[in-house]
Amino acid sequence: MAKAKQPKKKFSEMTPEEKKKMIIKETISWILTLGSAVIIALCIRGFVFEPVIVDGSSMLDTLQDRELMFVTKFDYIFGEPERGDVIICKYPESTKNYVKRLIALPGDTIAIEDNIVYINGEAQDETYLSPARNDSPFYANMSERLLGGDEYFVMGDNRDNSRDSRSSGVDTLTRGQIKGHVRFVFFPFDRIRGIE
Repeated sequence: MAKAKQPKKKFSEMTPEEKKKMIIKETISWILTLGSAVIIALCIRGFVFEPVIVDGSSMLDTLQDRELMFVTKFDYIFGEPERGDVIICKYPESTKNYVKRLIALPGDTIAIEDNIVYINGEAQDETYLSPARNDSPFYANMSERLLGGDEYFVMGDNRDNSRDSRSSGVDTLTRGQIKGHVRFVFFPFDRIRGIE
């Protein structure tokens, strides 16, 4: 014969000792739930994806200041960055995120002549550039250089106003400094689009 379930006591009917035990049990339950949520959120942000805000004009006209981007991380955990990817990276001795375009990979040669980028001797067709933002005589030329086994060369799409691998204090990046792949802009809502 099945036993009848004892009805739960109301809080007001509990003894002080029962009340104390119930409060401790509920507190532990809440802490575990919130702790689990924080750990899951940190794992997602660290290894899967992260929303990032554009800060500045170095990627005009591809990205506008204050737009929110969706950045994936898992594709660089399981694969390698590719030439042309728009990436989130960290510069040496900086904790800030930067958004740039990956121009050259380890083992590539890169040169710039009259604002035209040459990779392995081939002129690049950079359709994402606006000619008005790529005509500075200051950055018009760069002697050819061979990238080492862990050197990645990045530039902003607003070539006339970008602190990137052409700049002193930045130079090339290592693989560990590349943090994520920009996939699309999701805010403002009237400018939602994929990033190529």
